[in-house]
Amino acid sequence: MAIWYDVLAFIEKGGDVLYVLAVIALIMWTIILERLWYLFTEHRAGVERVKAEWDARTETRSWHAHQIRRMMISEVDSGLTSGLLILQACVGLCTLIGLLGTVSGMVEVFNTLASAGNSNARMMADGVSKATIPTMAGMVAALSGLYFASWLQSRVKKETEHLADALTQR
Repeated sequence: MAIWYDVLAFIEKGGDVLYVLAVIALIMWTIILERLWYLFTEHRAGVERVKAEWDARTETRSWHAHQIRRMMISEVDSGLTSGLLILQACVGLCTLIGLLGTVSGMVEVFNTLASAGNSNARMMADGVSKATIPTMAGMVAALSGLYFASWLQSRVKKETEHLADALTQR
């Protein structure tokens, strides 16, 4: 329960922008986990189905067979790439929302300077923390998502190439 209070204190220091950032990070990580689950479970079954379907064909050298092969590879690739564009958008949004927090925190610093009429260090420190915490949180979320987005993209490319190699033309 103490962790919950620490999280709430962190969000209070960083401002309301952190709520938006948390929602985007939750969406991003949901997509990452779903893509990993798909890659290691459903994708394998789909590849085996496509291989069996291709191997059951008697004719694999004609133009028509080549088009069917391309369609099969494209369907598997489509299943693999589903959600990756949204994942990349979430990574970009994390950085932008972090920067929005920076701007809103700096506006608070300037409002403090304008209203207090002097340089009250304690009041300015609250604004500075509201400027730096969202930036840090946005970058941490974006970097973690960027790693998995890049890894998933390279894995999709490898899986598609392996399937193309497996569907040989006899």
